[in-house]
Amino acid sequence: MSTTTPPAFSSRFEPRYVEDPYPLYARLREEAPVQFSEELHLWVVSRYEDVKTVLMNPGDFLSANAFRNPVPPAPEVLAALAECYPQVPALVDDDPPNHTRMRVIVTKALAPHRVSAMEARVRAIATELVDAFAREGRADLVERLAYPLPARVIGAILGLPDSDLERLKAWTEDLSTLSAGNAPVPRQVECARGLVAVQKYLAGHIAKRRSAPGDDVISALIEARYEDTPPLSDVELISLLSMLHFAGHETTANLLGNVLVMLLREPERLRAVREDSRLIPLAIEEGLRLDSPVQGMMRTTRRAVTLGGVEVPEGARLLILFASANRDGAAFHEPDRADPHRPDVGRHLGFGQGIHYCIGAPLARLEVRIALELLLQRLPGLRLAPGPSVQYVPNFLHRGPRRLLVEWDPA
Repeated sequence: MSTTTPPAFSSRFEPRYVEDPYPLYARLREEAPVQFSEELHLWVVSRYEDVKTVLMNPGDFLSANAFRNPVPPAPEVLAALAECYPQVPALVDDDPPNHTRMRVIVTKALAPHRVSAMEARVRAIATELVDAFAREGRADLVERLAYPLPARVIGAILGLPDSDLERLKAWTEDLSTLSAGNAPVPRQVECARGLVAVQKYLAGHIAKRRSAPGDDVISALIEARYEDTPPLSDVELISLLSMLHFAGHETTANLLGNVLVMLLREPERLRAVREDSRLIPLAIEEGLRLDSPVQGMMRTTRRAVTLGGVEVPEGARLLILFASANRDGAAFHEPDRADPHRPDVGRHLGFGQGIHYCIGAPLARLEVRIALELLLQRLPGLRLAPGPSVQYVPNFLHRGPRRLLVEWDPA
């Protein structure tokens, strides 16, 4: 074991950790698996069994305030956020019994038949996007596919027009930046104003659906009920739709980008998947394990607990690192190696686990599968472009390439 001082986890990653945080996570697991971060004022949990313990015990580890910024916002940011609608829990940052109510309502609105019916639409959107660059021989796959595909798909599901794609993308980036809390204060103020703007935008669509329901998830959420509890209020709908749009856009884009990077960095693996499309679902699961798009989530202790042999007080904030847990050698054989055939791939925590398991997981898997099928069919000789082809989003909670330059042999 190293005799040096254990690494201090910080939201201000060094550039090398933005590109590859996994050596830092390995040191955390080895030297300080349950560590208090002075900067973030929370406990960082990095080993698989400890992370799983937190996920599977929602009574002791609460999800309330899971989205609260780990770094206290500056006064200027708080002033901009004061114009927002009241912040209310929305699934991911909620606990039973209200979490149960909300999840049942969302499950009804996102019924399996609705997701299944989207396959043809997803394929049509993905085909249109790939058609636009297939003859070029070079592209940034984040800009041309990984971002616009999930953005258009979640927009279609919610009933939001394609014409709003660019501003919705900008608002999504604002929310991602604000959640990390490590951007310069002027940028955080700008992001806070973006959050206000997207709330007003969603409020307008909710009002339209209340007066003229359609065949979309916003209308379904307005109509859905859970037992004898009241319907969702406008404030609840705004929070819920913000969360669904963010998860359905940002997280899926990062997942697709991460899986592509994993395959492109191992040409033999890419060739095997190209030759046998049945390997694509396994590659997606391994991508979720190897490079999780959501690196971690927050929890709060209901009572004093012992976690990984460390005493954690009541009311403590925790950051549970899914991405670190998924690279834990105690849980996965040769964890730093990409291997879609590994027998333990299904144990990953890339979509969480327990009552907060990602409700959009089937849709995300569908989108990434179709995108990979099309790319491997349409782009022969697909490979990373020479030079610095991959650049990551500078965010310690959400991981994915902001740029992915590739080349292929155009027909």
